[in-house]
Amino acid sequence: MILNSIGHLSFSWLLYFSILTFDSMISKNEIHSLLVLMEDPDPFVQESVNKRFVELGENVVPLLDEYRVELKQGEEKAKVNELIHTLTFEGLQSDFVDLLENGIRNRKDLESIIFILSRFGKPTIDTKHYKDKLDHFAEMVAPSIRYKLDERKKAKQLFKFVFEDLNFTGDQKDYHNPVNCFLDTVIDRRKGLPISLSMVAMFIGRRLDLPVFGVNMPIHFMLTYIGEREEFLADPYDNGAVVSYDQCYFFLKKNNIEPKSEYFQMASDMDILVRTLRNLIQSYERKEQLEKVEDLKRLLSTVELYL
Repeated sequence: MILNSIGHLSFSWLLYFSILTFDSMISKNEIHSLLVLMEDPDPFVQESVNKRFVELGENVVPLLDEYRVELKQGEEKAKVNELIHTLTFEGLQSDFVDLLENGIRNRKDLESIIFILSRFGKPTIDTKHYKDKLDHFAEMVAPSIRYKLDERKKAKQLFKFVFEDLNFTGDQKDYHNPVNCFLDTVIDRRKGLPISLSMVAMFIGRRLDLPVFGVNMPIHFMLTYIGEREEFLADPYDNGAVVSYDQCYFFLKKNNIEPKSEYFQMASDMDILVRTLRNLIQSYERKEQLEKVEDLKRLLSTVELYL
């Protein structure tokens, strides 16, 4: 047993020194070795490996992500996910604050900061890829909207395209999964929460100069079309069906919420950002990922300073 312990100690320290003497270039095999060292019982080795990853910073994230993809679900994959999050959160937070300081004044600004928030779920997200997808969706539906002069028909055509042709729908089976909050995974899966589905319609509508916005109604986020001649509500969880204010009043009453006129007004872009963050906090609380909850609360606290 003593010989085994000495052998383990020698191997750990040999591996430790061989890895930590590398320069900034690193391979997937070296990443694997560092991850093995993270499990070493020696606190000095663990601390040194953590410092090494911090030194490598976000430059190592693409390789870590490649390594993560090759892993099956389990403790090691979860460990790599946490490491990627640790290495990238500071950069995300910095970009997030920069946008807040510049102001979130319209749907384009909202889209930009929502995609930054998507990096919380997928740090290696290719934002341009998803913005191009939204551009393409807008180009697909544009011809059928351009020649429909009636405002209600334009809105209905947009909602039909989003919720029927593209088949964006609510996730009834796994409602509280964080993937339903992140815009990239909502676009990929065509599933989401009422607020994230609404944002897809809003961001496509922005590209077509259609006045499609959100309504921050309690329990159930809604869409609204605010035209020159018409203004009406639509339900993103019911294929964009037009609903009356009376129906919304009844819905709130049924859920023991006293209806107020402010519940049916157009939501500000900051209201939508705050609600998205709160949804994410609830989702990660349910998953008991408390470190991520704390990081999201930091982002929320920062947003509240700008309200």
